[in-house]
Amino acid sequence: MRFPRPTAVSLSTAAACLSMHVALAGGLGAQPRTPIVNPAALTPHQQLSREIYKELVEINTGVETGNITTAAVAMAARFKAAGIPAADIFVGGPRPEKHNVVARIRGKGGPNAPKPLLLLAHIDVVEALKADWSADLDPFVFTERDGYYYGRGTADDKAMASIFVANVYRMKREGFVPDRDIIIALTADEESGPANGVDWLLKNHKNLVDAALVINEGGGGTLRDGKPLFNAIQATEKITTNFTLRVTNKGGHSSVPRDDNAITSLSDALSRVGRYKFAVQLNEVTRAFFSQTAALEEPAMGKGMAALVANPADQAAIAVVTADPKYNSMLRTTCVATELKGGHATNALPQLAEANVNCRVYPTQSAESVRAELAAAIGDTTVQVIIRSQRPASPPSALLPEVMQNVDQITKALWGPMPIIPIMSTGATDSRFFRAIGVPAFGVSGLFSDPTVDARAHGRDERMSVKSYYEGQEFLYRLTKALASNVVAQ
Repeated sequence: MRFPRPTAVSLSTAAACLSMHVALAGGLGAQPRTPIVNPAALTPHQQLSREIYKELVEINTGVETGNITTAAVAMAARFKAAGIPAADIFVGGPRPEKHNVVARIRGKGGPNAPKPLLLLAHIDVVEALKADWSADLDPFVFTERDGYYYGRGTADDKAMASIFVANVYRMKREGFVPDRDIIIALTADEESGPANGVDWLLKNHKNLVDAALVINEGGGGTLRDGKPLFNAIQATEKITTNFTLRVTNKGGHSSVPRDDNAITSLSDALSRVGRYKFAVQLNEVTRAFFSQTAALEEPAMGKGMAALVANPADQAAIAVVTADPKYNSMLRTTCVATELKGGHATNALPQLAEANVNCRVYPTQSAESVRAELAAAIGDTTVQVIIRSQRPASPPSALLPEVMQNVDQITKALWGPMPIIPIMSTGATDSRFFRAIGVPAFGVSGLFSDPTVDARAHGRDERMSVKSYYEGQEFLYRLTKALASNVVAQ
């Protein structure tokens, strides 16, 4: 079954198309499910992917102390070895230690060829110290133990990066020629802001990443008791904005205290910010998420979710759902103090006290409206509330039938029937840059994890399930071929 070029549709329309396709698929017959992973006997393709994964993890690409260019050059060599001509491989960036690599698999071309599919993953990682990890683990040594791969970036985001590279070899060896070009971009600085990476590429080399559709991190499968529960597609995300709270004072000698102490005023303001709750909001993505997740949650939480979707002003439902921090963060703008400084001497009244407040702003809110709410909540005109940094608004990506149907079919083929649930990330991904210019971007990986034990990205002993890694590799291989060929996978 073929699709025309992607067109934006509403969530309800996409869901209706998905339901229709699922019904039709019953008559067509799904691809039989067979075990994908035997950790004791990896296939040659899986072994290659493991080698690339290990190579990436063991290159320190920390945003402050690492060298991302080393990884970019290594992956460029892999692309060339896989059969991509040097002319279709780009390595570059504004800083010598933070280069990106972009490679292109040429499609059939022609005047009616659709614009490219972009596979996006970042290869920079959050800093990690050996002393912070378990004694028998090193964040930059790829370690396999008890059914897991350990190392910084194993989950965020070198799993997807290594899979994309390994899958190039497989497609090239098969002689696969897509209908549209496939672009693979492995980027820098996702973890440290828009100084480089996707933002830089779009501003300086847009032709390299000019695509009709982006597949990125941000989604993935959820396990419960070791069994797949649902597969998530990230279609929107909150907007990161930092505010400075600043109090100034003429100061004086500490032996003569004043009522208008800058540190005291700032402390009072931070207490009010810490207790302030922004209004609950829903958009089409979060409404769908809570509607569908209600059936999978514990009864009390599921009932609360259903009631909240039916009536977002239901205070009893709000209390139940927002008691869970992760669900609370999906329902409202959140702000938290993250940095603090003040004073200049132990025996002097402070002349300056400042704090950084990091807010994750709901996509429908502006930074200025949040600033105004914070100022009102503080209620002290001596405390300045200043927008320190903000990222551009990023509207949700309308769910596309070709994406939803392929994810559903491939998920069903690999794991059996389960819900495909759209989600809003509370953190930030590079998809926001593409959504801001009208390019649909989706976080979907086929990498399953248990949020109760595997949520270790940016933290101690980051890991990825061996089984999940290779299942995700197969999922992304099938999804890439289907989307690049403009077909629905069977």
